Amino acid sequence: MAKDDNYTVKDVIEKSSKYLDDEDIALIQKAYDYAKDAHSEQYRKSGEPYIIHPVQVAGILVDLEMDAETIAGGFLHDVVEDTEIKLEDIEESFNHEVAMLVDGVTKLGKIKYKSKEVIQAENHRKMFVAMAKDLRVILIKLADRLHNMRTLKHLPPEKQRQKANETLEIFAPLAHRLGISTIKWELEDTALRYLNPQQYYRVVHLMKQKREERENYIQEVVDELTNQLKEVNIDAEMSGRPKHLYSIYQKMTKQNKQFNEIYDLFAVRIVVESIKDCYAALGIIHTNWKPMPGRFKDYIAMPKQNLYQSLHTTVIGPKGDPLEVQIRTKEMHEIAEYGIAAHWAYKEGKQLNNGKKSFEEKLTLFREILDWQSDTHDAEEFIESLKVDLFSDMVYVFTPKGDVIELPSGSVPLDFAYKIHTEIGNKTVGAKINGKMVPLEYKLKNGDIVEVLTSKHSYGPSQDWLKIAQTTQAKSKIKQYFKKQRKEENVSKGKEAVEKEIRALNFEPKDVLVQENLGRVLERFNFQSEDDMYAAVGYQGITAALIATRLTDKMRERQQKEQELALTINDVKTADVSHRPSHKKDSGVRVEGIDNLLVRLAKCCNPVPGDDIVGYITKGRGVSVHRDDCPNVQTDEAKERYLHVEWENNQPDSKQYHVDLEVTAYDRRGLLNEVLQAVNEMKTNITHVNGRSDQNKTAVIQITILIHNTQHLRKIVERIKRIKDVYSVTRTIH
Repeated sequence: MAKDDNYTVKDVIEKSSKYLDDEDIALIQKAYDYAKDAHSEQYRKSGEPYIIHPVQVAGILVDLEMDAETIAGGFLHDVVEDTEIKLEDIEESFNHEVAMLVDGVTKLGKIKYKSKEVIQAENHRKMFVAMAKDLRVILIKLADRLHNMRTLKHLPPEKQRQKANETLEIFAPLAHRLGISTIKWELEDTALRYLNPQQYYRVVHLMKQKREERENYIQEVVDELTNQLKEVNIDAEMSGRPKHLYSIYQKMTKQNKQFNEIYDLFAVRIVVESIKDCYAALGIIHTNWKPMPGRFKDYIAMPKQNLYQSLHTTVIGPKGDPLEVQIRTKEMHEIAEYGIAAHWAYKEGKQLNNGKKSFEEKLTLFREILDWQSDTHDAEEFIESLKVDLFSDMVYVFTPKGDVIELPSGSVPLDFAYKIHTEIGNKTVGAKINGKMVPLEYKLKNGDIVEVLTSKHSYGPSQDWLKIAQTTQAKSKIKQYFKKQRKEENVSKGKEAVEKEIRALNFEPKDVLVQENLGRVLERFNFQSEDDMYAAVGYQGITAALIATRLTDKMRERQQKEQELALTINDVKTADVSHRPSHKKDSGVRVEGIDNLLVRLAKCCNPVPGDDIVGYITKGRGVSVHRDDCPNVQTDEAKERYLHVEWENNQPDSKQYHVDLEVTAYDRRGLLNEVLQAVNEMKTNITHVNGRSDQNKTAVIQITILIHNTQHLRKIVERIKRIKDVYSVTRTIH
């Protein structure tokens, strides 16, 4: 799936026509027409008509060969969120299935919570729950995120980093979990480009240096293998396997390796007709080249949970360099590239190697999301749990009968027991690993044979098990046990804990536990009654501190605003010119509605004429002027102290402003001189220069210059970018 794909509606219709019937195509065309009309007056940050985005999303879904309802959902995914159209309108114009898919990817934009983190967590929670009911929801969301990442350059730097970080934390691991490597790699590589551009361009540079050598070597290996496989009548398609930038970066940082120490830079993929041919090809490879110990993995006999199957081996190649080889059938290759999405390509009577039953079993982990969310009342806790259970590395262990069980890395025997069955978990009294007794805290390792010891006379789980268990599934089932067994005791214990936390916040419980506050919290956490809320605290389904915080948030907000108002009035008085001289003219900034106020430009972001700016009332130091994207004034508390400010018209040409720039480039002789000369050519003064270079030849030059406005700055940046080997020029914030 190429990054520079630019689909048109005609492309989407033509590609989908190859595997869908006329009725399906009519639904897709109708969805496009509907979305085009709904978004007719809207434009993206790039200035392009908004409809371009849904078309690209639909195009990505067609490449995955999704069904008509999913492609229609791709066209319509932003209609409810960004226009006046309601979900009921979608259902009436199309059908319940399309409406359900659109609803799953629609953000909860109209619900107001205190922090952006909580809003984002709620959005993700809704998406995951919808995904558990129908996986096509997440495929639309992944296509949406993929196109947004492709066009991230049109957003401000802070937004770029936030989106890229979210992509690495949630969406790339999810694509991996669903086996859609074609999307996973692009998401990771693009995210790295915005989160760590220096390392991204460094890896790009290192890859370019050895590309020709690598391609010649791979071709030599492919030619030799082709001849050997033909001799034993094995038809195979062979190619060099592309190594992705993020994967190289991960190995260089996590394993502290140099570029030339990464084994799988040289890699070959072999696609054959049958499983028998896979093992035959492996035998030929191991006969000709010596395999490296510990580098063989059989994912055909033991597939990954995301359906991935392949043989992996690393051998010492013809020139003595490590060579990674992957061997798989054509169907396995389809699954490796498109994962869960490939299931829809086989629905017309054709089945995956594993069969439909196996496919459904692979999705059980996502079905369990529905159970988790009903017991996890806080959205942020829910998302953190998902990161542990869905996105962590996995450990593979065996039952005494030889069945393979997959669990998150760090799991213990209790997690294994509850994975098998709830009652086995509840009746657990001990565990054996490889025939030897171990404590319940034992961390499972790959290949362990786990035997759970149970007793019908067991008293059930203890509270300590909540600390021992690692997976959300196990913790959820333990909490369910306590919830059923000890409700009255939990209600009493929970109420006592909540009242204690309220007092710790300097409030009286009788003032806080009123219907207004209780009703808001019951709705926020989906509790049916006060007793349910207290019981959840009692069995540790939610913390007393969180409930107390939510119960008192409105009261604390009122207190804070009263304090802020007093501070603001005091600060404005303190800054009056009758007490100290005005800097209004020196700063070049005017405060709307207030004269004779001390104004200074913030040194953290160094705003200059042309920047969008905000005023921030400081304590005793007048108004500090920041760029509106400065992270130092982005908190909710900071925004309470905003004042409207604007640049004075007709700024004098003699007025100059400090700006800090960071130039990242490939280190070479004369680079610094060329950068300084470029700035001097623009008749710009330099007040500070600092530079450094790392062992991988990446140079970072920090330079402070004096400029008149953003137009002047843009010309300087463009001039520096024209210098050979310069990767990026960015404006820094301290």
